[in-house]
Amino acid sequence: MPDLLLELRSEEIPARMQARAAGDLKRLVTDALVEAGLTYEAAREYWTPRRLALDLRGVTARSADQREERKGPRVDAPEKAIAGFLRGAGLSSVDEAEVRSDPKKGEFYVAVISRPGRPAEEIIADVLPGIIRNFPWPKSMRWGRASAEPGSLRWVRPLQSILCTFGPETEEPTVIDFKVDGLTAGNTTVGHRFHAPGEIVVRRFDDYVDKLMAARVVLDAARRREIILSDARNLAFAAGLELVEDEALLDEVSGLVEWPVVLMGDFESEFLEIPGDVIRLTIKTNQKCFVTRTPEGQLANRFILVSNIEARDGGAEIARGNGKVVRARLSDALYFWTTDQRDLPDRADLEKSAALHRLDIAKPLDQRMARLDALTVTFHARLGTQGARVARIADLAAGLAPLLGADPQQARRAATLAKADLQTEVVQEFPEVQGAMGRIYAGLQGEDAAVAAAIEEHYKPQGPSDAVPSDPVAIAVALADKLDTLVGFWAIDEKPTGSKDPYALRRAALGVIRILVENRVSVRLRRLLAAAADRIAQDGIDIDGEGTDGGRKRGLETDLLSFFHDRLKVYLRDQGARHDLIDAVISPSADDLLSVTSRVDALGRFLASEDGANLLAGARRAANILAAEEKKGTTIAGEVDAGLLQQEEEKKLFETVNQTASEAEQAIENEDFSAAMGALARLREPVDSFFEAVLVNADDENLRGNRLALVGMIRSATSKVADFARISG
Repeated sequence: MPDLLLELRSEEIPARMQARAAGDLKRLVTDALVEAGLTYEAAREYWTPRRLALDLRGVTARSADQREERKGPRVDAPEKAIAGFLRGAGLSSVDEAEVRSDPKKGEFYVAVISRPGRPAEEIIADVLPGIIRNFPWPKSMRWGRASAEPGSLRWVRPLQSILCTFGPETEEPTVIDFKVDGLTAGNTTVGHRFHAPGEIVVRRFDDYVDKLMAARVVLDAARRREIILSDARNLAFAAGLELVEDEALLDEVSGLVEWPVVLMGDFESEFLEIPGDVIRLTIKTNQKCFVTRTPEGQLANRFILVSNIEARDGGAEIARGNGKVVRARLSDALYFWTTDQRDLPDRADLEKSAALHRLDIAKPLDQRMARLDALTVTFHARLGTQGARVARIADLAAGLAPLLGADPQQARRAATLAKADLQTEVVQEFPEVQGAMGRIYAGLQGEDAAVAAAIEEHYKPQGPSDAVPSDPVAIAVALADKLDTLVGFWAIDEKPTGSKDPYALRRAALGVIRILVENRVSVRLRRLLAAAADRIAQDGIDIDGEGTDGGRKRGLETDLLSFFHDRLKVYLRDQGARHDLIDAVISPSADDLLSVTSRVDALGRFLASEDGANLLAGARRAANILAAEEKKGTTIAGEVDAGLLQQEEEKKLFETVNQTASEAEQAIENEDFSAAMGALARLREPVDSFFEAVLVNADDENLRGNRLALVGMIRSATSKVADFARISG
């Protein structure tokens, strides 16, 4: 079967856009071909800084013939109705339609529309120009003389050539003939812009890859990544050092080069007195280079860079030039580092702010926090200054500390200093080290290790792969920071809408969830929200909404709790939990997030067992019977009368349900959900026997009402752990 090769070559594509763009190209092309009636066996996308490529294997040679029957109006219908039918079906007269009969509806018209299949080459030539013209780049540009013309092509960078061949391996491929803004698709490309800028004639994908490699272009991003990592490790090892690996930087650098050449540069050893994080970030951010360390773990004064060319001098001049820039940036960083450890020149003006926040004005980091307050830096127009927010977080962290096993004074101190490094020279120059510098400066001025660690970790987790804080002091400060943010923006009605979340409130809520769940912290979330809302109110921040202050506060807590439930569902689904089990466990009032996750886990394991599957069937049957009878208005006894139980099966069920419900309730109070499920498992046999042997809807009204009440006990017992009616299967 034929294969399709497509390459779109342009000037430099930003590294951050390459992988997504290649994926979009594959999706758009394959979707368009399938919609047009073609199929394919495999598709893979590739990208470099200067090209997007698609290898599509096993494409059908032509689309299938199609036959559609479109039913029309009766033959005696009004002329307008018949005319509309003919237009819609593409017929010129009723003579082209068939007349069919129906015993009930009489005679009516049917249009039989046949569409012959089309060659794949024709389909590809039809769909590709539109895909290229409407490609979903986050940012794009026009260029050249054509840019002044309405509707001219937009691309991320000037598009330079289109390569498109199609055909089976056993034959010479066809060049697909189409044009886009003066560019005609062909079978040629060029190699590396410096090493092999000449034209290359290409037949199919394997030939394309081999010729690009000979022309100093590694097409596969994964292969470029592998080359860079392997060569960087080897180069560091040869110098008696180790590479400090950085996955994000590795991905970025592999998107900056088509022919990776790994080199080593150096800088003066006196710069090593700067904190390692600052050195690493300086070199990474400004030069896209890796740092190295000694076998003992100390940062070394050598760095690894990746060039896109093989220089005649072996790269010596390239390494020297990068070293020159690195030294200049490290010189700045050294100045900022030493400056941050000195007293501020306006120290005398900071006494009032220092007293307000209980700061030791003799310490450099305390001075920076005092300045943050004294400058009245705005956090948000309606939520006050950064200083006011720090005071709220400190109070909240101290209040949360006893619930988490943390020292309240340490939690308060850590929260008070958590934002102080925002006023340091290093962080203002290198925002990426925010938090980390706070920890380092806290250590230098003798703060407790737990306090210093909490200053850095209170920002965590900042993404799904980021670790959560685990020390109780850090947990208290991290929760306080996120809860104040969430409650504050909820209070002023600045909630996420659709895809917009300018204040990263979804991330903050997910952070709270992960901190509580992954640290196995069992706490009532509504209690935490209430504490944050009370502290917000102390600053005179009104809660938007209708009703009394207390009513608005309760409404805020309820709405935020629902928001947390939505985030928790996303988190649990990402962990592999079934959506129906999550829905079965989460009730509107559920505010112990650890309890919810534990229930979902225990319920999943229980339902995977034979007892669980059978009990689910029985519980759903009980729920359906009760729902039907309640809808009909059938009288159901308020409670089961043991004297009306006649058959052994209903007597056994009554006895087992009473015992099981009590044990399950006690197990839930003890947060032992596996034991609760084990207790419910004993219901399986009595429930099965009851439904097999007992007629629930007995003729006798009293007997029927009593048996329905017994069925209600099944629903009540199982609902202690989950709403079984929401569980599918």
